[in-house]
Amino acid sequence: MLSIIDHLPPGLLEVTPVQLNQVLTGPTLIHLKGRREPPLFISVLLHGDEITGFLALQALLRRYTERGLPRSLSLFIGNVAAACDGCRRFDTQPDYNRIWKGGDTPEHAMAQQILEKMREREVFACVDAHNNTGLNPHYACITHLEQGFLHLASLFSRTVVYFQRPENVLSRAFGDLCPSITVECGQPCTKYSVSHTLEFLEACLHLSEIPQHPVDDIDLYHTIATVRVPAKLSFGFGDCQRELCLIANLDHLNFQELPVGTLLGKLNISSEQYFEVVDEKGHNVTAQYFKVDKQEIRTICPVIPAMFTVNEQAIRQDCIGYLMERLKKGVQDLSWTRPPK
Repeated sequence: MLSIIDHLPPGLLEVTPVQLNQVLTGPTLIHLKGRREPPLFISVLLHGDEITGFLALQALLRRYTERGLPRSLSLFIGNVAAACDGCRRFDTQPDYNRIWKGGDTPEHAMAQQILEKMREREVFACVDAHNNTGLNPHYACITHLEQGFLHLASLFSRTVVYFQRPENVLSRAFGDLCPSITVECGQPCTKYSVSHTLEFLEACLHLSEIPQHPVDDIDLYHTIATVRVPAKLSFGFGDCQRELCLIANLDHLNFQELPVGTLLGKLNISSEQYFEVVDEKGHNVTAQYFKVDKQEIRTICPVIPAMFTVNEQAIRQDCIGYLMERLKKGVQDLSWTRPPK
């Protein structure tokens, strides 16, 4: 199902994401020669409605139509079919950012094919570009607390999130090959999200090497749990008649430390299952973070949300968002430790 080519298809730099089927037949890996090797890997449109990365990539490549690339590029344009429909993914498809470990679908086989091709090319670094459906700052995500990863992330934002789950995302798989990050470029279709991502990709393209000295000027967070809605529950936002009513401005809580007792929603039925909160080890830890009191769902400890969304489709297909804690850097070494409670 994967096309691998060594040139830009005619029209690729002009089409909109919903027109991609005019120039691509499906997921496509494009190798472009530049002055430096090995190649920088850039992934866009793993989710079809997260278009900032693709728009920034088009703008980047237009800058070099009349001159050579500073470094070779390997570009993966992911869920073309979903992009043409303007959706995250089809219900009949796996999530293109959950296929990079295990699995027996054609999409999982495609992911392993891409990893093997980039291993052969001794990939320089990996950037996977995404958007958020909720209100979040622009930030970078890493799966390894190594200086190369931290430096690459700090080029995009001083806000950096370290995570270990989900285990089957692209940036984690590429982390075994090279410094690898996910960039969360805010909401799609904003000028700043495209311009910021464009300048970051430009900076990556001109790197001769990735520094290894310590990175200091960042705000580092650690994702400790994923929050989902049980599949059997109906849900909505605000003053609704669904079984679970989340607060209308849920995404306004992102990247703020919520005090004990913060209201997140109301449960309109008698049930002990309202959230499914899973930690890094896959354990259900809902009771460690939330409780229901007089039908109201409230926090029972301080916590920092990220990527909380009010997009119902994103919640059904993925999650409400994540819970985080702050990390601080060790003084004597490169380790990172939790701050004291």
